[in-house]
Amino acid sequence: MAQLSNAAVYAAMLVYTLALFAFAASLAARRVPLAAKQPVLVGAPGEEASDAAVEDEPGRRSGNIALSLTWLATVLLIAGFVFRGMAAGRFPLGNMYEFSLGAAIAVALVYLVAASRSDLRWLGVWVVGAVLLTLGVAVTLLYTESAQLVPALKSWWLVIHVSAAAISGGAFTLSAGFIGAYLIRQRAEDRGTSDRGLASRLPDAERLDALAYRTIAFVFPIWTFAVIAGAIWAENAWGRYWGWDPKETWAFITWVVYAGYLHARSTAGWKGRKAAVIGLIGFAAFLINYFGVNFFASGLHSYSGV
Repeated sequence: MAQLSNAAVYAAMLVYTLALFAFAASLAARRVPLAAKQPVLVGAPGEEASDAAVEDEPGRRSGNIALSLTWLATVLLIAGFVFRGMAAGRFPLGNMYEFSLGAAIAVALVYLVAASRSDLRWLGVWVVGAVLLTLGVAVTLLYTESAQLVPALKSWWLVIHVSAAAISGGAFTLSAGFIGAYLIRQRAEDRGTSDRGLASRLPDAERLDALAYRTIAFVFPIWTFAVIAGAIWAENAWGRYWGWDPKETWAFITWVVYAGYLHARSTAGWKGRKAAVIGLIGFAAFLINYFGVNFFASGLHSYSGV
């Protein structure tokens, strides 16, 4: 089962790589003006272009191929995750390698679900790139043989708390992609160069800003639940709800920054660059909580296997 898990993970990485190239091709093609490539088919007065015209949109076919490959890769990664659990005889979230697999699955699934509701093919390069980077770090730096859980982890709170954290990580990654795209597009719009370069392939800045806000507003309650669930689990495992362990501290810092982001937008009316900077700081705090604490700090969460 352990060998099957490893094979499935490497197969997923290969398919994700193919998806990355397809997403890159789709993004590059979006620069071509639609009017130059697709006819506007109309019927009755006021009727919009037909589905056939939409299908001719530059980059759409390669984008659809990329989405299909991403679904396939995610299924393979889920299989690897399941096989890892079968090999260990437990739920596979006992160390950083296993959590990285779960986090990569969460990032991919959050994106795929969002892409099923809105056209996000242009964001695929960022998302699949982040997934590949996470898996690359997992198999090269974080890999450890499957083993039994330490006593502190033998609880159903492991599934509840860590799953909520992984889902939050997926949404935070998506929001960071929206914010980065917004900053690129807004800078181009301010300079009057939004019809050239990478900015010409992105939606308008106002839409990107709104997407970032909606994503963070959606995920913030989930992250809040993850922090609270962690405190309840800590009391059950260590006899206290909060002990300012490095992992706990950075989880709280991440919560405070994103709370500040939402508060600034709802009360002070902050939008645009000011809000974007806060959002990026929040994502940086999340990455420190995810990677930095395990490599550069020690505490009760040292069971991560690194």
